[in-house]
Amino acid sequence: MTTSQADWPSSLSDEELSELDHYLRAHAHEGDGHMLLDGVHGMLSLLAVGPLEVLPDEWLPEVLHEPFGDEAEGNRVLALLAKLNDSIGAELDVDAYEPILGEIDTEHGPQLTAAGWCEGFSRGIDLRANLWETRLANDPALMDALSPVMALAVDEGVLHTDAEITPLSDDEYEDCLAQVSSVLDAVGHYWQDKPATADEIEAMVQADNPPSTPPPRHRGDHWVH
Repeated sequence: MTTSQADWPSSLSDEELSELDHYLRAHAHEGDGHMLLDGVHGMLSLLAVGPLEVLPDEWLPEVLHEPFGDEAEGNRVLALLAKLNDSIGAELDVDAYEPILGEIDTEHGPQLTAAGWCEGFSRGIDLRANLWETRLANDPALMDALSPVMALAVDEGVLHTDAEITPLSDDEYEDCLAQVSSVLDAVGHYWQDKPATADEIEAMVQADNPPSTPPPRHRGDHWVH
C-alpha cells in the first residue's frame, strides 16, 4: 500500500518543535519533575497506544504547571500540544514515527539520550497504573512487547530493578531505539486484541477513587443520596 502526500501526517515543523521546547524549558523548575519536550512526546506516545483513552483534561496537568501569561500564549501552546498529540497516531499509521530525544553533554561532546522520552513513557503508564500493572503481572506477552523500551528505561535509570543489569552497549542502545516505533505498534495491537475487561476497569476506578463516603442508593431510574 502506498501513501500519497495528502495522507502524510501533519507533524510539527522544526520551528514549532523549537517553539514548544522553548516554552517547556522556560516553565520547568529543576527538581519538580517537570517534563521537557522529549518527556511529553514519550507520555503522549504511550497514551496513543494504551488500553483506554486519556483525555487532555487528565494529561495536560502533567505538562502544564502554571497559568499562561495571556490568552494568546495559552491558545498557541495548547494548539502545539494538540498537534503533537494528533501527529503520533498518524505517524505510526504510516510508519513515520520517531521518538523525540534529549541531548546531554559528555566528555565526547553532545549525545542523544532517551532518558526523558522513557520518563514520559513511564508517566503515561502511571496515568492508568493499576490496569497496566495488573496486565503486566498476568500476561508475559505485554512485557515482551515492551522489552526494548524497558531495556532503555533501565539503562537510563528511569526504571529500577533489583537484578544486576549489564549496561547496554552503544550498538544495543541504538538497536533498542530503532525498535521504539515497532514497540508502540505492537502495544497498540496488543490492547486492540486483548482490551481491558470490565473487571480490570472497575478495579482501576476503585484504585484511583477509593470510596470516602457510602455510595449513593439507587431508586428506580434516579440516583439518590
